[in-house]
Amino acid sequence: MSFPQPTLELDRPGGRPLPALVDPFARAITYLRVSVTDRCDFRCVYCMSENMNFLPKADLLTLEELDRLCSAFVAKGVRKLRLTGGEPLVRRGIMTLVASLSRHLKTGALDELTLTTNGSQLAKYAAELKSHGVERVNVSLDTLDPDKFRAITRWGDLNQVVAGIDAAQAAGLKVKINAVALKGVNEDELGDLVTWAHGRDMDITLIEVMPLGDIGGDRLDQYLPLSIARARLGERFSMDEIDHMTGGPARYVRVKETGGRLGFITPMTHNFCESCNRVRITCTGTLFMCLGQEDATDLRAPLRASEANDLLYAALDEAILRKPKGHDFVIDRRHKRPALSRHMSVTGG
Repeated sequence: MSFPQPTLELDRPGGRPLPALVDPFARAITYLRVSVTDRCDFRCVYCMSENMNFLPKADLLTLEELDRLCSAFVAKGVRKLRLTGGEPLVRRGIMTLVASLSRHLKTGALDELTLTTNGSQLAKYAAELKSHGVERVNVSLDTLDPDKFRAITRWGDLNQVVAGIDAAQAAGLKVKINAVALKGVNEDELGDLVTWAHGRDMDITLIEVMPLGDIGGDRLDQYLPLSIARARLGERFSMDEIDHMTGGPARYVRVKETGGRLGFITPMTHNFCESCNRVRITCTGTLFMCLGQEDATDLRAPLRASEANDLLYAALDEAILRKPKGHDFVIDRRHKRPALSRHMSVTGG
């Protein structure tokens, strides 16, 4: 299955390049994260409530529309594209989109096409992802204890995820592990996760709980500052600061004992906004200029209003001029409510 390829408008008539996406703080927007679906086959306790109400499928952009939207961003200077969800690999026909977007890798217009996944479908798709130019994937994995994994994900099977990681590495994909630090849940095994990941030649990044969406519980019960986690890891490992960057918000250290890289994403204790080069699109075509703000722009209307991209480019330019300097993440200790009402699965992490 394939669909018609839109023309990539890298140049205006007469050779004038399209204006790049630059926000009011002179940050070039070169990284786009696209949530291709809000659905997931897990129900992680820090991400979703157990009984989620997902969007009607009719509300989602088609794969053809997602391709056109992503291509417009590439034409405006985006160099890295990450597919997210929910769980991106549960979107029907997702490999058609990956195959189509891979043309931008072949032309050199895009540096990287990648995705973040829970790993449940990786055994099925790893080889195909590699064949379409995907070189690395992020896998969310918070524990190596099967029972604890089932409790955190509510529905997940640890063996299925590990099999997916095995398949990804066998296919030649680089794998990075993302682990959310959860107070009283996995804080005592973060060091073991680091050792396990590095033993398999995988980077690992620890992430603080983010206050997005009603999860049916109290985030104060989950929140573990990574300053505390890092101090505890420092009792076991020697960690040296390094300059390694992946285009995302993680700040990395080299663990002397393992030789591997360990990242920290700290939206609560120390935000990562000063160098933000990212924006996010939902599966309905809503552009969020900041993960931690509600301000958004509808791109579905200009996308569908014309076969040409002029209206879409104008909407992008206007939206980026509203990108804020940083987010306002805070866990509301008095009312025990999320900072934002939308779930992480809506915007993609």
